[in-house]
Amino acid sequence: MYSHKNIGTCSSRVDFDIENGVITQCHFTGGCMGNTQAVERLAVGRKAQDVIRLLRGIQCQNGTSCPDQLAQALEQWEQTYGTQR
Repeated sequence: MYSHKNIGTCSSRVDFDIENGVITQCHFTGGCMGNTQAVERLAVGRKAQDVIRLLRGIQCQNGTSCPDQLAQALEQWEQTYGTQR
């Protein structure tokens, strides 16, 4: 499981797993429970690249949001591990 420390959001962290470029698990720690659960459910089963395109740049406060932090985390994961794993 990959863990990303969120910056500028109510959620403190997002954890996820990716297999063959597809998100298999996603969980936020903290944040607005209804919103983070919705993002988690929408992300699982999708290609990481698709989720990045959908969520990158969404703003809530401080120039970012929980969805944007997930997109940034996925981008960091891809830079570290590549698009496949």
